[in-house]
Amino acid sequence: MNALRDNLDRERALLGEAVARLNEVVLGKDREIRLAVACLLARGHLLIEDIPGVGKTTLAHALARVLGLTYQRVQFTSDLLPADVIGVSVYDRASATFQFHRGPVFAQLVLADEVNRATPKAQSALLEAMEEKQVTVDGVSHPLPDPFFVVATQNPSYQVGTFPLPESQLDRFLMRIELGYPAAVHERALLRGRDRRDLLEELPAVLDPATIMALQQRIPGLHASDALLDYVQALARASRDGSRFESGLSTRAAISLLRAAQAWAFMHGQPGVLPEDLQTVLPAVVGHRLHPREASDVRGPNELSRALLEAVPIP
Repeated sequence: MNALRDNLDRERALLGEAVARLNEVVLGKDREIRLAVACLLARGHLLIEDIPGVGKTTLAHALARVLGLTYQRVQFTSDLLPADVIGVSVYDRASATFQFHRGPVFAQLVLADEVNRATPKAQSALLEAMEEKQVTVDGVSHPLPDPFFVVATQNPSYQVGTFPLPESQLDRFLMRIELGYPAAVHERALLRGRDRRDLLEELPAVLDPATIMALQQRIPGLHASDALLDYVQALARASRDGSRFESGLSTRAAISLLRAAQAWAFMHGQPGVLPEDLQTVLPAVVGHRLHPREASDVRGPNELSRALLEAVPIP
């Protein structure tokens, strides 16, 4: 028992060090960084939506460096083809067979940069990879590395040249976050400080793939009481009653909410999940899944999430 406790303490200490290192590069975004790490621990994928230039790509690259993951970046553009993402079979004369050449999706952390600038056909190249952790080419399935974490960035839909992600693909992302503008004190530090690209090159790997997979296996086992599960189900039911939202949360969304809360609780050294953990991660988990019933309702994802929380008392 003592050995297990010591091991848990060591793993949490490593997670704390990883978060601290990330905070050295992406300034003033501790909550968003912790949500990104929790998303990985919960075996999900992360969508970062914001205007260009606020650190989306930097955060993704820093995550790969600190977590010790192989990294590939795919720049999504209007002429991107699915083969540019997953790879292509090329005929080899010597063996008289087709040889599969792996695309950039075969990395442990894949940055799909500006994913909504590509056509729906190119966007769909990620669907099987994100859901099944494999890609199929010419009838042959190719497993992806483990862990496998997609970090996609997208620009706001009002910007020129964007193709909105369909609901089926949005649902593949466990979390959606925004970074926003930095506070004045952090922006001054960025203005006076070193180039973020130089800092990225110096970031040490705090974790490794084997440790991350071990942590991912611990998350579903973190204690969640019956009362907490009642709370999850009550939130899901409230979203489905038809009075507030166009469509309610799916069962997958409810499971994602629980897993994200378990990951958040584990990162903060708790033996079980508290209602506060659910409330903390809920905007990131359900904000991109909820749509107001009334077309005139202009509330954003955070306001919609807050309305859902206010509608459901804690059991």
